[in-house]
Amino acid sequence: MLEVAVIALRWLQYGGGVVLLGAPLFLLYSFKAADAPNLEWSRPTLRLAAIIVALGSLAALVAQTAVMAGSLSEAVKPASLSFMVTGTALGMAMVVRAAAALLGLVALVALKPGRALWSVTAALGLIVAASFAWTGHGAATEGPGGPIHLVTNIIHAVAAALWLGALAALTALLLRRAGPDDLAIHRALHGFAGLGTLAVLFLVLTGLVNSWFLIGPERVASIAGNLYGQLLVAKLVLFCLMLALAASNRFRLTPTLGSALETGQPSVAAMSALRRSLLVETGLGLALIGVVAVMGTLPPPASL
Repeated sequence: MLEVAVIALRWLQYGGGVVLLGAPLFLLYSFKAADAPNLEWSRPTLRLAAIIVALGSLAALVAQTAVMAGSLSEAVKPASLSFMVTGTALGMAMVVRAAAALLGLVALVALKPGRALWSVTAALGLIVAASFAWTGHGAATEGPGGPIHLVTNIIHAVAAALWLGALAALTALLLRRAGPDDLAIHRALHGFAGLGTLAVLFLVLTGLVNSWFLIGPERVASIAGNLYGQLLVAKLVLFCLMLALAASNRFRLTPTLGSALETGQPSVAAMSALRRSLLVETGLGLALIGVVAVMGTLPPPASL
């Protein structure tokens, strides 16, 4: 039961973390004050993400302590929690993650929506995203390849947050759109294409490096022979499905919306198609980070 709780809490933290980094970055590079659409949804959404990360991290600290100590009653003792925080990188990372999320929540309450708030939130989201790598398999690699694997993991986590967090922001934007926002939304979709492509490139490259360390070239042929490898295959399938939808959005649906706006034709159908596509892509993203949450609790093939 505790293992299930650890996985669920990891999934919640990943979900909140990608929004806390990717959404404010999307707002920063997509909109200027003069032509921004209605962004009233952004601050409560980011507040919720910060709360999920903060509470999820603290709950995960207790759950992980219970797994190590053998019982929940033992885990809530100050001595057990103190050892977890001061004696393990995992516990320290969870505390740092919770602190960054709480600082983000304070900023989201104290500051008005705008570039200053998005910059502060994105910076704190960067700390949250990096902390996931700190507690992942990349931080456990020993020897001269250890720092390389850790840095690669951090880049992988940041790139994933950039893509998935921006995707969540785009989905919220289309769900709450008003007619006058269509031009600004189209520009945001068009502008995101380049950064989204860059994020995917980094995900592929860092994913290959991570696989080298966690699986090894000699085990690729037998990758489906254990649960970790099977989940990795499932992750790759979900990733490819998301890529297919992203390509459709970029090369078919977004140009269709642009043509409708240029010619003065109704854009309702084009917006509806984009909304459906983004909702499906977001659902696949949630499933993907669920798979990652499970994989983080399993020993990789290279360690067996």
